[in-house]
Amino acid sequence: MSNLFTIGEMGRLFRTNIRTLRYYDEIGLLKPEMVDASTGYRYYSSRQFERMNTIKYLRTLNMPLDKIRAFFENRDTTVIEQILEEQLEETRKQLSSLHAIERKLATRLDQLHYAMNAPLGEICRKFVPARPAAFLKKEISLEESLEYPIRELERTSQLPPSVFLGKVGVSISRTDLLKRQFAHFSGIFIILEEEDNYQGERTLLPEGEYLSILYTGTHQDSASYYEKLLEYMKQQKLFCAGDSVEITWIDSGFTDDQGKYVTELQIPVAVHRDAQYTESIRRDS
Repeated sequence: MSNLFTIGEMGRLFRTNIRTLRYYDEIGLLKPEMVDASTGYRYYSSRQFERMNTIKYLRTLNMPLDKIRAFFENRDTTVIEQILEEQLEETRKQLSSLHAIERKLATRLDQLHYAMNAPLGEICRKFVPARPAAFLKKEISLEESLEYPIRELERTSQLPPSVFLGKVGVSISRTDLLKRQFAHFSGIFIILEEEDNYQGERTLLPEGEYLSILYTGTHQDSASYYEKLLEYMKQQKLFCAGDSVEITWIDSGFTDDQGKYVTELQIPVAVHRDAQYTESIRRDS
């Protein structure tokens, strides 16, 4: 048939899958010029090329098929203007969401690389900026599973479970640290990122100087490392300036190999003033 093209030829001309053309026919987006009654073969004419080009162009803009069909049902410059403006706004929203995902992925990779490459068992002193956190003040036994407190934190902070990976920490109070009592946590928290869009109540983990140590293991293995930090603190004539920050950077959320778990302990410190240092030593003894 002259000036008619089979569905296969149409597909090759426009580099479109035949199943896609059949679907366009089914939904009324691009119906063949003619269908052979005896064979059921579909045939397209050159008059349909412009419509097919428009469909392909709009699909490259990620425009939904129902909007494309609505445009063909009411072809007008004001209609296509509105459709394009709506699609532009939707694209900007998608880009914003993708940028947020990109930043979260980069942050998580930085944390993972930090935990995988940091020297283990070595004490360092570093400045840490203030960290916003959703904090649940709650006494938690060291022997207790953190899963229930995490769910409680999730419920009270109204954050989705997806934001909890690699950002949950626990804290031991300054009072218990000075008594060298490490069997109870005073709270559990999640470090917040801008991309979490958290609107609830937040706590700032204070900025300042921290003594830090990373080790292979979980919270249950922390006692000896707290002792090490406290001894170092005495030697350097520092005093404990607040509650600890304790985060397992690599845990079961990342690996099945417990030998690869990595936890970091941080204790805020300050250079002593005589009275403060004396009080710290008195409580610590």
